[in-house]
Amino acid sequence: MNLLNSFKYYFLTCFFIILSISAQAQWDNKNKSVIPNDTIPSNEELLAIQFFQNKEYDKAAELFEKIFKKKPTYLNYNSYLNCLLEMKEYNKAQKLVKKQVKDNPNDIKYSIDVGYIYKQSGDISKANQEYEKTIKQLNNYSPQNVVDLANAFIYRSEFDYAIETYKKGKKLFKSYPYNYPLADIYENKKEYTEMMSEYLDLLDINETYLNEIQNKLQVKITEEDADNSKKEALKALLLKRIQSNSDKIIYYKLLLWFSLQQKDFETALIQAKALDKRLHLQGEIVYNIATLATSNDNYDVAIKSHEYIISKGQESYYYYTSRIELLNVSLLKITTTINYSQQDIINIEKNYLSTIEELGKTSTTISLLKNLAHIQAFYLNKTKEAIDLLKETIEIKNASPSIIAECKIELADILLFTDDVWEATLLYSQVEKAFKNEPIGFEAKLKNAKLYYYIGEYDWAKAQLDVLKASTSKLISNNAMDLSLLISDNIDYDSSTVPLSMYARAELLSFRNMDNQALILLDSISFLFPNHPLADEILFRKAQIKLKTGLYSDADTLLKQIISNYPYDILADKALFQLAGLYETHFKNKNKAMEFYQKLITDYPASLFTVEARKKYRLLRGDIIN
Repeated sequence: MNLLNSFKYYFLTCFFIILSISAQAQWDNKNKSVIPNDTIPSNEELLAIQFFQNKEYDKAAELFEKIFKKKPTYLNYNSYLNCLLEMKEYNKAQKLVKKQVKDNPNDIKYSIDVGYIYKQSGDISKANQEYEKTIKQLNNYSPQNVVDLANAFIYRSEFDYAIETYKKGKKLFKSYPYNYPLADIYENKKEYTEMMSEYLDLLDINETYLNEIQNKLQVKITEEDADNSKKEALKALLLKRIQSNSDKIIYYKLLLWFSLQQKDFETALIQAKALDKRLHLQGEIVYNIATLATSNDNYDVAIKSHEYIISKGQESYYYYTSRIELLNVSLLKITTTINYSQQDIINIEKNYLSTIEELGKTSTTISLLKNLAHIQAFYLNKTKEAIDLLKETIEIKNASPSIIAECKIELADILLFTDDVWEATLLYSQVEKAFKNEPIGFEAKLKNAKLYYYIGEYDWAKAQLDVLKASTSKLISNNAMDLSLLISDNIDYDSSTVPLSMYARAELLSFRNMDNQALILLDSISFLFPNHPLADEILFRKAQIKLKTGLYSDADTLLKQIISNYPYDILADKALFQLAGLYETHFKNKNKAMEFYQKLITDYPASLFTVEARKKYRLLRGDIIN
């Protein structure tokens, strides 16, 4: 810190004293207390400050000398010393400092100013001698003096000597956690490996520091690590310590925590398996990794996690659950991408069938039965087998009403898929009535409203959708609002429902995997009704079909047309969000994805997608998100 900054410190301190007095005036008046006059800078002090600002150091020194004699505070001493150093009166400065050392034998911070004056005069050798002599004197002082001396070195920008001070303190007072301030100094010097070493050394002292260190690191590796250098230093150091201290479980735990913060599920799984084996945890941590990986769409790690648990045998507490979840995650991996073959679908059906044969058709395996029916109906065109299976599943005894309701909704979806509209609406209505004020009931009501939208019963559909706008489920509420707006906006246009009916029919065709027919019908609307308000909806629906069938370049073009041609319509933000995801997931163009997320955040701040866009943008930038 240079002399000017030292002076600013004095001035700001005086300023905050004044603010504090002002803020407490009402309290002081109420309690009839008297504010000490000596806390307010005098005219003499303000004049000295003015002289210093004007670089009239001789006049400032004369006044500060008088002030210091009246009020021998550290600030007044330091201000006077700074004036002497600006005037290069080193002898007079040394006399001032040595008197302070003599008058304050228990305050070690004054001792380094002897060396500081030598350094200002150009005698680096003597300065270093004084600094080292002062550090050696720590043997005669208390733990707090270590902190005081280190802070004094930091104040004089002698960071290396501050480090030496804390190192000496760690040897003298082993129970004091000087690691934290020492880590801060290394951070200031951008020596991140040394910084992280200090945190890890604390764990060697006492492992109960783990939560405290994690909280500290949470800030260091997120808000203060734009170039990822701290993250890299921490990971490298943890791996090194695990290799050289394989018996230290605490390092595995910290690396597991760090990997999860980074969403590095591969590394997290390695650490979880190591902990599971060492602590005999019966797969609990590994199962948690599988759950987290699944929720973050990292299906490969989730599959490996479940396979590890299954390999432990039936004695594992999570064995049967993992058998079920392994199939469900495998299905998600296939159905959330289009990079699969028909043989992949056939193979997963075989795995479902063999697992169900082994575990039986019970209340425990209902999720398997429901997913198998979904595969058969929507991917293998085995709708009759799927319907029969679900009807059998619904009759299983001792199953929870909610999971039976899920099976009824799946059955209704398949019946709608096969054009059995009235049986489908009957099932949706059953679930809706049985779970009137619950999320699954709202889901059934939404699906039923959409069914009536498909068949052109717009008034009835809209009435149900308007009720669902108040749903506690944000997703259902938003979907209901979107469909309600679609209906109202496109009926009122010309009192004709023909374009809307064609559009709804195209949606239903796409639901039934009749995508080519859906595209033809959508193009027909554009041809027969040019400039219709459905234009942006048509582009968006076509983009969804292209995404569904893996024609990503076509989808890219369509989404960009929406953003370019209809920037103020209700689908622009949604199209922008999908476009960013397309570049992130399929085109693997991180910079372009960040550009689109940023545009969404900037141009559509009130969008429902803004929060998620900001989160994804920060993840791509390298930030850690809780």
